[in-house]
Amino acid sequence: MGFQVTRVAGAMVRPALPTPSENLELSAIDRMPGLRFKIQSLHVFEHGREAGKIIREALGKALVYYYPFAGRLTASAGDGEVRVACTGEGVWFVEASANCSLKDQISSIEMKPCADLLPDRAPGEDPDKIIMLMQVTQFDCGGFIVGVDNSHCISDGLGTAQFLNALAELAGGLSSPSITPIWCPAAIPSPPSRPFHLPPSVPPPPTLNLHRATIDLSLPHINAFKAHFLTSSGEPCSAFEAIAATLWQSRTRAVLKNAEYAQVRLVFMANARPLVRPPLPTGFCSNCFFPVNVSAAGEWLASATAVEVVRLIKEAKGRLQAEFRRWEAGEGEDPYMPVLGYGTLFLSEWSRLGFEKVNYGWGTPKLVVPVMYSDLIPAIIIGAAPPPATGIRLSTQCVEEEHERDFKENMRRAWDLGECEE
Repeated sequence: MGFQVTRVAGAMVRPALPTPSENLELSAIDRMPGLRFKIQSLHVFEHGREAGKIIREALGKALVYYYPFAGRLTASAGDGEVRVACTGEGVWFVEASANCSLKDQISSIEMKPCADLLPDRAPGEDPDKIIMLMQVTQFDCGGFIVGVDNSHCISDGLGTAQFLNALAELAGGLSSPSITPIWCPAAIPSPPSRPFHLPPSVPPPPTLNLHRATIDLSLPHINAFKAHFLTSSGEPCSAFEAIAATLWQSRTRAVLKNAEYAQVRLVFMANARPLVRPPLPTGFCSNCFFPVNVSAAGEWLASATAVEVVRLIKEAKGRLQAEFRRWEAGEGEDPYMPVLGYGTLFLSEWSRLGFEKVNYGWGTPKLVVPVMYSDLIPAIIIGAAPPPATGIRLSTQCVEEEHERDFKENMRRAWDLGECEE
């Protein structure tokens, strides 16, 4: 990192008014063991003097509405399931400064997100229990970065973006958020418990040395692919389907050059809100997503046409409602327990969550930088390209060094791109 971040002040920000003191039971999705981690992200803004002070004041107001974020995760005395104790203890909030101009560091921040731009550990707090931490770092140029570290147990990407938009509205002078949050975990289906059989010996998943890179796809490139698919198949495809197909195939071709995988898998999360009956209320902000699992023989995928791979993904999406109903009924394997390993690629779609709309009063973000989850999981996050560009920015952490060049070259050929960024 070519600049220094100094944390100036840190404090627990509590709701500005009294809030309900209760134990909030979480939904069947919220309680998934795989969600017991924090999602970290950096939100980069070019303008905003005294942003830390203004956002800190707005945070206390926002927590009146989003009071579970000020609580702590705890275990139920009965069944040991995780839940939220709405204690009002607060969100750990840090103000910091950086001794440089933001524009001089923006590319390095994206390629190697700096831990100093994320909030440090809250003193005296159990990191597994505190739900949200934030840091606002002010740069010499007047720009600032909001670093967010929040528990996946309480909200998905849509819910977190809803919270940040509410926080920004209050910072901008509104007296209340335009969307009132609704906490109704009981609205999410609660399937019958599945029997869990642990094999006699389960080897730990390997730690992978995954390399990070960004790849930009312009809107004309995406539209050209969609037009080609329509001409070749007689049916339309979405931008996501086109991008997912080329990423999965490009990665598989690269990986298969050095190792043989009988089956390769693609996993992405679909918004399950439209599937819930009765419909969820406007303002619902907890987790509500469902895994879409796609698998294919590695050799077939490597040699298939792009049209064939898109069709495979479309077929998996077409099974979404039926698979969700099976999960509701407790039938089949648990879809929330995918096979981990180098043969599985995870995709996460961030470009339509609402992060790009957050405006604290000085304009929307120049960039939203996801901090990758783990070196155990080959993953790619699909985000919006930084304005004024219109298109997609892919944040990839999905291949080891020996496969990186081939993966980028395969993507370049698939999309007729120039050199992919390092």
